[in-house]
Amino acid sequence: MKRTIPNILVTGGAGFIGSALCDRLLEAGHRVWCIDNFVTGSRLNLKAALRNERFTLIEGDIQDGVPHGKFERIYNLACPASPPQYQRDAVATMRTNILGALNVLEYARINGARVLQASTSEVYGDPDVSPQSEEYLGLVNCAGRRACYDEGKRAAETLFYDYHRQHNIEIRVARIFNTYGPRMIPEDGRVIPNFISQALLDQPITIYGDGAQTRSFCYIDDMVSALIKLMEKDGSRLGPINLGNPAQFTIAELAKIILAQTVSKSELTSLPLPEDDPKIRQPNIAKAIAQLDWAPTVQLREGLERTIEAYRALFAKSAKNERKLRPALASDSGFGDNPFRKQRTRPATKSVTIEQIGPT
Repeated sequence: MKRTIPNILVTGGAGFIGSALCDRLLEAGHRVWCIDNFVTGSRLNLKAALRNERFTLIEGDIQDGVPHGKFERIYNLACPASPPQYQRDAVATMRTNILGALNVLEYARINGARVLQASTSEVYGDPDVSPQSEEYLGLVNCAGRRACYDEGKRAAETLFYDYHRQHNIEIRVARIFNTYGPRMIPEDGRVIPNFISQALLDQPITIYGDGAQTRSFCYIDDMVSALIKLMEKDGSRLGPINLGNPAQFTIAELAKIILAQTVSKSELTSLPLPEDDPKIRQPNIAKAIAQLDWAPTVQLREGLERTIEAYRALFAKSAKNERKLRPALASDSGFGDNPFRKQRTRPATKSVTIEQIGPT
């Protein structure tokens, strides 16, 4: 009997993780719909997907509802993910988390779809235990500048569990730890794109605090594999489940690794630690290993090398374009026509317009 190919919706599918997920799902033969408002996502991330007849791009906001269609799977990834991005419009961030979750859950209740919530390690706040297991309840400041993201994701998780209990819909909740890779924009604001960009441009590498705070970094290919395994694992409810690489590094160690791999002349400089910035971040992935038969395979230095090469190519292209445009410019434009130079902002709500590439 021929296996039916699911119709899959990825919210936030033009973002860093979302676009890589779309590519992998298309490679597996699925029909994929992507909805994104392009506040932080980019069409450049979808360059390969847009050439595939099984891909449909919808420009819109999941706050406004799920697009028309019959979807068997929904990956809910819509939300800015770095502090500069989600703090830019904190109310919109909270709305995306809560209204987006409500909309995909209501769709699932009515249509019987299976839904996966991309939650975050930030639900643990600034933890006082390490590594963090799924049973740890967290230490979050609901009045802080990061709360729009931290508490928004916690509220979205609650909605998923309650919809499962009340309506018996199939849910998965992934708590995603730090993930990195080539499609992270240089201005993302998180530590790896910051350090690589600064190192390649021979600018001072900014370390917040004393650099003793720790992070664990998962390469994008491993994260996409984990998300798909979680979605396709049998069961009515799976999660919360930590997804990340448990190998732990201090921020100072990370800076030295990147300096060595880029052969950079950058010097280290220190800035005050931001409010509520977690001192430790390390996932306990015992559940992912046991339930999904998944563990990361790409080690930090290998993943960084791939990411650095992608950034070198991006900066070289930007510099080439800048040289072409320089005679028409009144002043130096930095990265030239780098499409990642500025982030756009949009109103909290907007009407959905549809750009269809492939089948409807």
